Amino acid sequence: MYPLEITTPSLIALTAVITAAAIWLAILAVRLTQRPRNRLNPSIDLVDQARELKALGQIQEAVFLVRGETGMSQRAAARFVNRL
Repeated sequence: MYPLEITTPSLIALTAVITAAAIWLAILAVRLTQRPRNRLNPSIDLVDQARELKALGQIQEAVFLVRGETGMSQRAAARFVNRL
């Protein structure tokens, strides 16, 4: 049986793959910590506050409030507020 030979090009390729995987995992971890998961059932207080802001004509503020509390996307929060 021949000893395992690692040539310079294969070592460079292996290092590149490992580095790319580490960078990808770091980016994934940062994204997951910055985007909280949506709550399935927003609290009644949040609904009341958003409904009150919408009634006052402050729709963007209501959307911002919903996004901040639930982590919803802009589109999902706007749909939520429009349905109130």
